[in-house]
Amino acid sequence: MNLLLDTHVFLWLNQQPEKLSTNVLELCEDNKNTLYLSHVSPWEIQIKSKLGKLNLQIPLQEMIATQQRDNDLKLLPITLQHIYALADLENHRQDPFDRLLIAQAIVESMPLITVDSKIMHYPIVTIK
Repeated sequence: MNLLLDTHVFLWLNQQPEKLSTNVLELCEDNKNTLYLSHVSPWEIQIKSKLGKLNLQIPLQEMIATQQRDNDLKLLPITLQHIYALADLENHRQDPFDRLLIAQAIVESMPLITVDSKIMHYPIVTIK
């Protein structure tokens, strides 16, 4: 199964796996599943890190490389189709990073692993 990781899930997977449910950990470690990280997530992480809102234990590049090696993490580029899909989203969530993740989950028909309850109001499959 293809699974899209919310930014916080990617961070927890790398820095605080104990925050993830047993189900999510099993899904992430199952080599039958393909994990995807949207390009929006590293963008959000870099911005928040630079603003002092996020403390990374290891450099972002190393975090991504480790997940690519250990869990065959794939990167999901942002396409115009994803951006156009934003026009149809309700305003349950104002965060532009989350809105783009939701649009990508819709366009790609991919479940989103998240614990953000506001995201769960959208017509996507979420796993927590």
